[in-house]
Amino acid sequence: MSKSKRAIQHNEAGLAYYQAWEIDNAITEFQKAIQLEPDNPEFHLNLARAYARGGKFDQAMLSLGEFLRTETDEVIAERYERLFSSAMDEVETLMVDKMRQLKFPVQQIGKGIQMWLEYRITVGRKPLRIPKPALWAAAIAYAITKINFVQLTRAEIAAAFGVNERSLKEKFGELVSTLDLMPADYRYFTGKENPLDKLVEAAQLLEEMERRFKADE
Repeated sequence: MSKSKRAIQHNEAGLAYYQAWEIDNAITEFQKAIQLEPDNPEFHLNLARAYARGGKFDQAMLSLGEFLRTETDEVIAERYERLFSSAMDEVETLMVDKMRQLKFPVQQIGKGIQMWLEYRITVGRKPLRIPKPALWAAAIAYAITKINFVQLTRAEIAAAFGVNERSLKEKFGELVSTLDLMPADYRYFTGKENPLDKLVEAAQLLEEMERRFKADE
């Protein structure tokens, strides 16, 4: 089998692991693909997406640098180049300002900035249109409220950001779909005790009880 075909196989395996949330395995597969075809921009972009989902943003940015070195689509490259700017973009500026006004804790505002970065990496080659930055800012703030069980309604968020409530619902749906968000999502939850931990413990306990029940005495 040629190096190119083996690289494609590793990339496809990485994508499967990525979808299954087996991030370490996904990273390994994308790295193997890159070793075989170091000038394939798609492999570098996929590796960046995996690092971002795993919360390893320093490595994600390094992979994006390699992506930019190999990418030939100037429109896509320009969009990713903006991620290396130290200045906040309009979405981040609006989001931080309004979240402060709504008395969000600093940690949750920081998670909002992280979410916007992860989204822009994860969206990949799909078009990313931002005609109304306030709408994206509101969607991120709303996502943070849902994940952290903040007592703010969608209507209240929409009013604070001056956006349409239905449009906010749609943008929130895009964030959930692209980032695979969930309640108490480990990436963005800021509380001391994550309720998901109890669910994991309960599942492990149930599995152990079932194993003992079926075991021969």
